[in-house]
Amino acid sequence: MDVFGGMALGLQVAMDPTNILFCLLGCLVGTLVGVLPGLGPTATIAILLPMTFGLEPVTGLITLAGIYYGAQYGGSTTAILLRLPGESSSVVTALDGYAMTRNGRGGAALAIAALSSFVAGTVATFFMAAFAPALAGLVLRFGAPEYFMLMLLGLITSVVLAQGSAVRALAMVLFGLLLGLAGTDINSGQYRYDFGFIELLDGIPFVPLVVGLFGVADILVTLERAVRDGLPPALGRITSLWPTKEEARRATPATLRGTMIGLFLGLLPGGGALLSSYLAYTAEKRLSKTPEKFGSGMVEGVASPEAANNAGAQTAFLPLLTLGIPSNAIMALMVGAMMVHGIVPGPRIMTGQPDLFWGLIASMWIGNLMLLVINLPLVGIWVQMLRIRYRYLFPTILLVSVVGIYGVEFTTFDVYLTAVFGVLGYFLHKWRCEPAPLILAFVLGPMMEEYFRRSMLVARGDPMIFVQHPISLAMLVVVVALLASLLFPFIRNFRQRAFAE
Repeated sequence: MDVFGGMALGLQVAMDPTNILFCLLGCLVGTLVGVLPGLGPTATIAILLPMTFGLEPVTGLITLAGIYYGAQYGGSTTAILLRLPGESSSVVTALDGYAMTRNGRGGAALAIAALSSFVAGTVATFFMAAFAPALAGLVLRFGAPEYFMLMLLGLITSVVLAQGSAVRALAMVLFGLLLGLAGTDINSGQYRYDFGFIELLDGIPFVPLVVGLFGVADILVTLERAVRDGLPPALGRITSLWPTKEEARRATPATLRGTMIGLFLGLLPGGGALLSSYLAYTAEKRLSKTPEKFGSGMVEGVASPEAANNAGAQTAFLPLLTLGIPSNAIMALMVGAMMVHGIVPGPRIMTGQPDLFWGLIASMWIGNLMLLVINLPLVGIWVQMLRIRYRYLFPTILLVSVVGIYGVEFTTFDVYLTAVFGVLGYFLHKWRCEPAPLILAFVLGPMMEEYFRRSMLVARGDPMIFVQHPISLAMLVVVVALLASLLFPFIRNFRQRAFAE
């Protein structure tokens, strides 16, 4: 079956009234999940998974997929308005999105995020339909060395991402790696860095970490500023719910670049929405003529990562549908759902069950259109949150955060952990240390360790394996080039001081 015939079949399946209803339901739930900090799509899909077993296989998968990419839309809302990322992939969006809110452009930031996500989702849908067979072969060429180098590249780019000192950014990366080591060693089963707390045997939970470092810390900094200045903190006046012509002109190429990055990184384990958004932000900062302005309300810093995380979230389905390989935890849940329905994920789905394969792909475009219709009319409602006095708003933020955090594992330990990371985030702000590199290192560190160990086992301890693989070598060259670009200013300043003396 050719691409056009497949898409025609997919649209016929996706336009079934039952499938449209459940696609809308999944998108609504996903948006809500993304907006509420602490309740991620992984936990939500795990909870709702048994409810889809009574549905037709394609209907159940369409619903779960809607929750996943719908969360990418919703996660940007609180990141932009409150600097409280609802999703890990929205952490980068909070940097410039929240700054736009402080500048009175919160409505425009939300509109740019929604439109960028829709464009990226549309492109990703047709990309998946056109290149699924060819890209399946490309992904098969990646082994443990290539995955390790991808993680290393992500960590190096996180240093570039930081707004302040490269030394501070590097320190945050190392600290994030240390936090990621806590828990049970995968190979030996030994406990490490748990400090006697059984709650840390599975590692430090992500939600308390990100809510503490971003949400609680920002509340503490804002309240301190209010006490010091003797004025109530102002969140900025909303002048318009739509971007200006200049903002649209700058956001358009950034959206396209972010889409291209997300398309390819979504195919790789460890890539997906999270790494796509970070690398897209880094690319915009490196290409910009005014990189020092990033973090102060640049529309490129909203459009590019939002496009990248949505494109990456959708193309993450390709390895699952074509190879049967889940690229992240959510895709692993999808595998479980398919197995329960008697479907073996892999290349045979495309030929043996074309209605499932093409129906799921076509439903993604319909779902993105639904999300655009859902989100844009609600922009005004979200912006009205800014008109609430901050002395009423920050207790509400804390209450929602605590409820969301407690609802994940139903343990007060996570609430205490959030408070600890909130205080830590406050001091990091005082020390002018950006938490974004720490978050990326915390997420990528455990995967990076696993792939490094696999590489060493295959090569019997020979580190030359990273040079012997062409794709790994190419990424290593990029890593060295980025390191050189970071170290060049220090070397130049050192030589200038040496000659001056």
